[in-house]
Amino acid sequence: MSAPASRRDLQSEDSCLIGCAYAIGALGAVSMTAIMAADGLGAAALLPLFLFAGGLVVHSRYRIRRAAERRRLQEIQSTEIARYHAMNPREFEQAIAFLCERDGCMDARVVGGAGDLGADVVATAPDGRRIVIQCERYGPTTKVGSPDLQRFGGTCFSIHGAQIAAVVTTSVFTRPAINYGTQHGIRLFDNTALAAWATRTGPAPWM
Repeated sequence: MSAPASRRDLQSEDSCLIGCAYAIGALGAVSMTAIMAADGLGAAALLPLFLFAGGLVVHSRYRIRRAAERRRLQEIQSTEIARYHAMNPREFEQAIAFLCERDGCMDARVVGGAGDLGADVVATAPDGRRIVIQCERYGPTTKVGSPDLQRFGGTCFSIHGAQIAAVVTTSVFTRPAINYGTQHGIRLFDNTALAAWATRTGPAPWM
């Protein structure tokens, strides 16, 4: 299952749980009100309903703030990906090397070019593991396919000595490419994961 699909499923499940909680809370408040009214408590019997209504207002405001924060983050990430799309392939490789160095890698450098055998950026992770990254600066309508992954997979471990192998793209991966990456231990960073990494709202490839 893709990350966006997983997030949609979790959001749907959260909405379902919140709806159930509202229903249970409303039922409890009405029941308490009825019991207190039957005991002759008068206006005090309305207290559970007031408390429940207040809770609804507070939670609604929280959800509005959280939705606004999500929109703000999406705008920042979209801007970041647009910036990468404006780069040429060499600039994109340099940008990925910069992110590696920014987040604590040592010896991050661009090695891509003629005869690179699939490696564009190499670095040493903060924990000492060797990272080998292939950078694919594709347009939003061009997906990274399984042949791209297979070429990289044939050299990243055996020739480049990767302990962490990753493909980072400004686009997305095809399903066969995702399957290949999963089967061969290659970490895949699509445009969403890249934007999260660049804006420090998501993990780096070695995390």
